Amino acid sequence: MEIKLVNIGFGNIVSANRIIAIVSPESAPIKRIIQEARDRGMLIDATYGRRTRAVIITDSDHVILSAVQPETVAHRLDESDRDELERDSETEEEFVEE
Repeated sequence: MEIKLVNIGFGNIVSANRIIAIVSPESAPIKRIIQEARDRGMLIDATYGRRTRAVIITDSDHVILSAVQPETVAHRLDESDRDELERDSETEEEFVEE
Protein backbone atom coordinates (compact mmCIF):
# COMPACT_ATOMS: atom_id res chain seq x y z
CA MET A 1 0.00 0.00 0.00
CA GLU A 2 1.36 3.38 -1.04
CA ILE A 3 1.65 6.07 1.63
CA LYS A 4 -0.45 9.11 0.73
CA LEU A 5 0.09 12.44 2.46
CA VAL A 6 -2.28 15.37 2.83
CA ASN A 7 -1.48 18.97 3.76
CA ILE A 8 -3.57 20.06 6.77
CA GLY A 9 -2.36 23.65 6.72
CA PHE A 10 0.78 25.68 7.46
CA GLY A 11 3.05 23.01 6.02
CA ASN A 12 1.77 20.26 8.30
CA ILE A 13 1.39 16.91 6.59
CA VAL A 14 -0.60 13.87 7.77
CA SER A 15 -0.73 10.34 6.41
CA ALA A 16 -4.02 10.19 4.50
CA ASN A 17 -4.14 6.42 4.96
CA ARG A 18 -4.52 6.85 8.73
CA ILE A 19 -7.41 9.36 8.69
CA ILE A 20 -10.76 8.03 9.90
CA ALA A 21 -12.75 11.27 10.10
CA ILE A 22 -12.49 15.01 9.52
CA VAL A 23 -15.07 16.88 11.59
CA SER A 24 -15.97 20.35 12.79
CA PRO A 25 -14.96 21.16 16.40
CA GLU A 26 -18.24 22.87 17.30
CA SER A 27 -20.29 20.07 18.88
CA ALA A 28 -20.05 19.01 22.52
CA PRO A 29 -19.14 15.38 21.71
CA ILE A 30 -16.20 16.51 19.56
CA LYS A 31 -15.07 18.92 22.29
CA ARG A 32 -15.13 15.94 24.68
CA ILE A 33 -13.05 13.87 22.25
CA ILE A 34 -10.51 16.72 22.07
CA GLN A 35 -10.30 17.00 25.87
CA GLU A 36 -9.97 13.24 26.33
CA ALA A 37 -7.18 13.13 23.73
CA ARG A 38 -5.43 16.02 25.51
CA ASP A 39 -5.67 14.14 28.83
CA ARG A 40 -4.22 10.96 27.24
CA GLY A 41 -1.43 12.86 25.49
CA MET A 42 -2.82 11.93 22.06
CA LEU A 43 -3.69 15.47 20.89
CA ILE A 44 -1.63 17.11 18.14
CA ASP A 45 -2.26 20.84 17.77
CA ALA A 46 -1.32 21.93 14.24
CA THR A 47 -3.19 25.25 14.37
CA TYR A 48 -0.17 27.50 15.10
CA GLY A 49 -2.29 29.41 17.62
CA ARG A 50 -5.12 30.02 15.20
CA ARG A 51 -8.74 29.01 15.64
CA THR A 52 -9.42 25.27 15.30
CA ARG A 53 -11.61 24.66 12.26
CA ALA A 54 -11.13 20.94 11.68
CA VAL A 55 -10.56 17.96 13.95
CA ILE A 56 -8.88 14.99 12.30
CA ILE A 57 -9.30 11.61 13.97
CA THR A 58 -6.84 8.88 13.07
CA ASP A 59 -6.84 5.10 13.36
CA SER A 60 -4.00 5.34 15.90
CA ASP A 61 -6.39 7.22 18.25
CA HIS A 62 -4.57 10.52 17.73
CA VAL A 63 -6.67 13.66 17.42
CA ILE A 64 -5.20 16.40 15.24
CA LEU A 65 -6.40 20.01 15.33
CA SER A 66 -6.15 22.04 12.12
CA ALA A 67 -6.87 25.68 11.31
CA VAL A 68 -8.13 24.66 7.85
CA GLN A 69 -11.82 24.00 7.15
CA PRO A 70 -12.87 20.30 7.07
CA GLU A 71 -14.09 20.75 3.49
CA THR A 72 -10.66 22.00 2.43
CA VAL A 73 -8.88 19.01 3.97
CA ALA A 74 -11.40 16.65 2.36
CA HIS A 75 -10.90 18.37 -1.01
CA ARG A 76 -7.12 17.95 -0.71
CA LEU A 77 -7.63 14.27 0.11
CA ASP A 78 -9.88 13.88 -2.91
CA GLU A 79 -7.32 15.64 -5.14
CA SER A 80 -4.55 13.30 -4.01
CA ASP A 81 -6.81 10.31 -4.80
CA ARG A 82 -7.52 11.69 -8.29
CA ASP A 83 -3.83 12.32 -8.92
CA GLU A 84 -3.07 8.73 -7.93
CA LEU A 85 -5.76 7.40 -10.27
CA GLU A 86 -4.35 9.46 -13.15
CA ARG A 87 -0.84 8.12 -12.48
CA ASP A 88 -2.19 4.56 -12.39
CA SER A 89 -4.02 4.99 -15.70
CA GLU A 90 -0.89 6.49 -17.31
CA THR A 91 1.12 3.49 -16.12
CA GLU A 92 -1.49 1.11 -17.56
CA GLU A 93 -1.36 2.97 -20.89
CA GLU A 94 2.43 2.56 -20.98
CA PHE A 95 2.03 -1.21 -20.55
CA VAL A 96 -0.52 -1.35 -23.37
CA GLU A 97 1.75 0.59 -25.75
CA GLU A 98 4.75 -1.69 -25.19
